[in-house]
Formats: sequence, structure tokens, C-alpha cells
Amino acid sequence: QLQLVESGGGLVQPGRSLRLSCAVSGETLDLHAVAWFRQAPGKEREGISCISSSGWVTRYADSVKGRFTISREMDKNTVYLQLDSLKPEDSAVYYCAADTAGVRCGAYDSPINRFQGYDHWGQGTQVTVTA
Repeated sequence: QLQLVESGGGLVQPGRSLRLSCAVSGETLDLHAVAWFRQAPGKEREGISCISSSGWVTRYADSVKGRFTISREMDKNTVYLQLDSLKPEDSAVYYCAADTAGVRCGAYDSPINRFQGYDHWGQGTQVTVTA
């Protein structure tokens, strides 16, 4: 059974950084694409970054491009999301998710499709950016 556990959230000032971790157990990362999503109160869930099962493809939403970086460490079976230059509007619960089929976040996926079809989710970690 594929399980995901996020950690690393917290309270930070604008302009500072955080690194979120998504520890995956049950299967190895090379079988699954992993994506990060976030949801702020009263707003829809937003897909913000993904990494393909091969690790070769990474994609970002325009709202975080140039500030957030997704990566993975195979020997720890963990996916990271480095959050730099944080803004108050980045405040949200951040979730990681994996797709069973391992086909998401493809090189030619549309911005919508690359964040569809994830069927295993973590519990989320809160990020709050405030002065």
C-alpha cells in the first residue's frame, strides 16, 4: 500500500524559505509520479509542482515558477519541495500525492492534465507566511 507523509511546514516571514518533504513508503519512487498541491482557506486546491516517475520531467505552476523547486532522493524514497522567496499568498496546507499508474507529469501533458489522476495522498502540512 502506497503511503505518503508530508513534513517541513511552519510559520515563516515573507522572503524566507522552507523545505517540505514527502516520504513515500510501500513502493519505490521510480514507479510513480509525485505532485505537490496546496489549498488555502476558501480556495480551490491548486497543483503547483510535479516530478515524473523517471525523475527527468519536472513542472511548475506559473504561481510558483522560479521560486519553488521539486526534487527527489531515491535512497530515501522522498520527494522535496524547496520553497524560496515565500509570500503571504503562499500560505496554505501543502499536500503531496502520487499516481498509481506512474504516467502523470509527462513531458507533453497539458498544465491541467499533469495535475490530474493522483490517487494516493498525504495528510498535508501547514505553511504560513506572515510578518
